[in-house]
Amino acid sequence: MLRVGMLTSGGDCQALNATMRAIVKTLAYNTEGKLEVYGFLDGYQGLIRNRYTRLTQEDFAATLTHGGTILGTSRTPFKELDEPTSDGIQKVPAMVANYRKLKLDCLFMLGGNGSTKTANRLREEGLNVIALPKTIDNDTWGTDMTFGFTSAVEVATRCIDDIRTTATSHGRVFVIEIMGHKVGWIPLYAGIAGGADVILIPEIPYDIDKVVDAINEVHGDGERYSIIVVAEGARTKEEASLSKKAYKAKVAARVKPSVAYEIAEEIARRTDREVRVAVPGHTQRGGAPDAQDRIFATQCGVEAAMGCLEGKFGFMVSQKKGKMCRVPLEDVAGKLKYIDPDGEVVREARALGISFGD
Repeated sequence: MLRVGMLTSGGDCQALNATMRAIVKTLAYNTEGKLEVYGFLDGYQGLIRNRYTRLTQEDFAATLTHGGTILGTSRTPFKELDEPTSDGIQKVPAMVANYRKLKLDCLFMLGGNGSTKTANRLREEGLNVIALPKTIDNDTWGTDMTFGFTSAVEVATRCIDDIRTTATSHGRVFVIEIMGHKVGWIPLYAGIAGGADVILIPEIPYDIDKVVDAINEVHGDGERYSIIVVAEGARTKEEASLSKKAYKAKVAARVKPSVAYEIAEEIARRTDREVRVAVPGHTQRGGAPDAQDRIFATQCGVEAAMGCLEGKFGFMVSQKKGKMCRVPLEDVAGKLKYIDPDGEVVREARALGISFGD
């Protein structure tokens, strides 16, 4: 008898169901005895409150192409983990007790940086935990890829492609805000794929004068329009010099809806260009996973399941240089993978003439 639990934690993405499908199919195909799979509902909240559903292979029969998560998800901030719930439940003891009550042999956790911190905490409490790197932001430490990333890049790129026709027709400057609060992997890749003129990401603080110079140069070369791709967490050089507390206060005091609107207003004020803003928002998390995500999600699920069958726990599934591997949870929990401003992709983008506003 093999009993396992699964949960999806944090923001949703397109390939969560595909990953869980691979876990269950691999376990079922390679387990000689009976297999019981318990899916905890709405992330760690399900484990805290012992809300779950029994799952079989049939539950995943048509989920390879379905985005979102059939288990539901939620955010359970790590910094609040030792604070009781509103009705007095101690979260960590409750999760440990419910794991043991179901006599689980392993818990599969599909989540990003904050979620891996909680998974590592449960490992420290003596539970057998295996994490799988889920996030559209591709910012999880210890892996070259996370599932959800390539699908989000595809959505963001389509947005840029679609806006290009209206930008061309009216000769406008479009500022397109792409998800990326602390890191800029999606705007960087989508910006390159969509042929952006300027890409602004958190890792490379910008100077608005340099952004305007780049726009003027594009239009000086005879173009009727220009595309500015902006990460939601893009910062000016002045903002980057602020303390974390001061920067958060500045963002909280923002009058405009987001940084994209601030940048658009500055561009309009400093040029005679007509400027518009587009924010694809949560569409970047939605829809069916692309082919690459389906493949990588499947690889992650198989690797995680095989680790469980081998009796190996306390790791996160990873891909490095194209090969699947396992990294200790304590080495990756909560760490962010930032873009190297001097890295290969940024250098290649600069070689194309793309400005980063610096």
